[in-house]
Amino acid sequence: MVSATTMLYTTSLGPEDEGMKQPGRNDACGCGSGKKYKRCCAAKTGERRKSQILMIAVGAAVLAAIVAGIASFTTEPAAGQIWDAAHGHYHDASGVHLP
Repeated sequence: MVSATTMLYTTSLGPEDEGMKQPGRNDACGCGSGKKYKRCCAAKTGERRKSQILMIAVGAAVLAAIVAGIASFTTEPAAGQIWDAAHGHYHDASGVHLP
């Protein structure tokens, strides 16, 4: 009896999967433009990859800003700090404004 894991790793690619290979840089582009792949759709693929990386970086920055904002509201003030609701900021015990 063959396990499902063994079958997963021993099956070969069918002819439909082998036909889906990316063209070489000097092959004709598959979009039908008549240009070489490197002059046509290869640049679009690189731009898409750069765009995806940029979106991930921006998303991570936004998430970090949200986490920092939440943390600033949930942290306890340091010892000796008093919240002044009239002014909207902390003072130390002597009444001096704290940044």
